[in-house]
This record gives sequence, structure tokens and C-alpha cells, in this order.
Amino acid sequence: MSPNSATRRRSRSLLGMLAAAVLLTVSGCRITPPATTPEPVGSFREPGTWTSSQMSEAAPYDIAMPNDAEIDPRVSDPEPTAVTARPEEPPYVDHAAVLGKVFFETPDGPRVCSGTAVTDPNAHGASSLVWTAAHCVHTGKPGTWYRNIVFVPSYNNEALPGASSADRNTQKISPLGVWWADRASISPGWAQKGEASGGAGASFDYAVLHVRLSDNPDASLERTIGYAIPVAFNAPPVTSIPTLKIWGYPAETPFDGNLLFSCQDRPTRFSPAADDPTLYRIGCTMNGGASGGGWFMATADGSLELVSNTSVGPSEARWLAGPRLGAEARAMLNGIGDTA
Repeated sequence: MSPNSATRRRSRSLLGMLAAAVLLTVSGCRITPPATTPEPVGSFREPGTWTSSQMSEAAPYDIAMPNDAEIDPRVSDPEPTAVTARPEEPPYVDHAAVLGKVFFETPDGPRVCSGTAVTDPNAHGASSLVWTAAHCVHTGKPGTWYRNIVFVPSYNNEALPGASSADRNTQKISPLGVWWADRASISPGWAQKGEASGGAGASFDYAVLHVRLSDNPDASLERTIGYAIPVAFNAPPVTSIPTLKIWGYPAETPFDGNLLFSCQDRPTRFSPAADDPTLYRIGCTMNGGASGGGWFMATADGSLELVSNTSVGPSEARWLAGPRLGAEARAMLNGIGDTA
């Protein structure tokens, strides 16, 4: 089987019940984003070892909007009905190997988000890039990078119970390795507008990590997993997308961060600020820890493309919103590719 055939097969497996859709062009409010500046890029030294117990103790990180937060009704559709998140069947390496958890250290302690292995336009077939939310990498306007960032694809592959079992088998928790980020890039919009609460900068809340294995620095994440997901920068108008499926590792009650969950719904438009581009929004009960998780759409041939990532939701988990990915996101991805 050719690599392309294998990718399509795995993408269809990851797809599950997600219906196919035809690529068109993005619609919504076309408001000029902040003037593009050189993409902020952080370089990092190899972090200390993240043990399975340390991973299990990392607190979930999200951007919660107050339940009564005002939004712009001119470019926001009515709130969607909450969709109950559903657990994915283990083992995850069989159908969702590109999905995983992002761990990082903040001044307030270790935190965790979700992420997706994506293709690298500068390293065809050998990508080592991970897509996630910018707020899982950088503080935004305060201008601080988080540290000791790692990505664990297929985290807790066999869906083992328990939040902090010290004797859990590392191979079962990180079957495809622990990949440390040696550099990361965020959008200029997040660097200029991003805030830790309230949704400011959510339209630019995306980031990409370049990752390596400590014991095999020449290894490729894409080759290790067997495939990676392409990023779509010209997705259809929201009214033309019949359904999106999003994945993540929610970690706040009633979840514990150990299991991979998903939601599927027809997207609508959402905007916390009229002067920023609109976001996608779907009903979903996932909460903190799911931030950065990929939003996927099926193409005409049944394969998957990443069109967004989880950015923001209300304090009471009823829905999630993620940014539209356009020219600024494309430049960010192209600028961090495998050039080191």
C-alpha cells in the first residue's frame, strides 16, 4: 500500500461517522487581522523527564468565558445545543494515533492541553509538527513562552482507568514516545491580543510545535505514527459544512484527562469581538484539557483535514469555539518547518 493510500485509510478510520464535504472557500466576516509581523518563534532546551505520574497530575488549561459574557450578535449565530462528548474506543493507535496531549510548565505549575500531528510543507512525509492552541504555548500580550513543552501521541493508548497510578506502564501511556518541543510558533494576532481569560485573541489562538525524540533526534513524528493530518487554510463557508468532529482529552469534572473524547455537530459562527474574524462553534460538553484539540472535516475523497483547534468555551461546558485558519496560520506553519 502506498503512503497516500495508508494515509487515506487511517484518516477514514479517524473519521468515524463524520460525513464527507466538498472544499469551497471560507465565508464569514472578512475583517482585516492585525498587521502581519514576523511570526514570534520560541526556541527551547530539552526539558527534564516527564514521568507518567507527573503527566497525570498536570492541571487542565483552558480559556473560559463567563456564562453571561456578551458576544457580538451581528456575526454570531444562536448558541448551539450541547452535544454530549463521547469516549473514543481504545487502542487509540489503531484509529486516532495523531491525537495526543501537550504538557507544559507555567509559572503556576504544570498544565496540559491537547494537540494533533500535522503535515509539514517543508518535510513531505517526514513531519515533526504538532498543531495546538496558542494559549497552551504562550501567554499572549504578556509575552511569555511556557517551558518544558512535550507532545504525547495516543496518550493512555489502552484507556487505562485512574488519574495518578504511579505504577502505570509507560509503554501503555506513551506508546509512540514523548516528543519535546525544541521550537514553537504562534500567530502575530495572539501575540498582540491574546489573554488568559474572556476570549480576547481567540480568533488567533493557534500554534505549531516542532518536536523531537530525546533518544532519537533524527526520528520523524509522521513516520513514527505512520501518517499526519494536513491543515486546510481554505475551508468551506460555515454554512456549507454539514458536520465537524473535534477531539481532545478533557480533564475537568466529570472528566479526568485520561481518556480521549470527541464531539460532532454542524458548525455555526461565533465572535466575541466584532473587529476580529469569526470562529467556528459547535455544541460540546468537553472542558479544560481539550484546548488545542483538532477540529476535522472530511474532503470529497473521505480523507481528513484539520480546519481548527479548540480555543474557548463557557464556564459551564455547553459548546466550544475554534479559530478560522487563513493566510496568517499558513505563514506560521510554513515558517517553522523542518529547517533546523
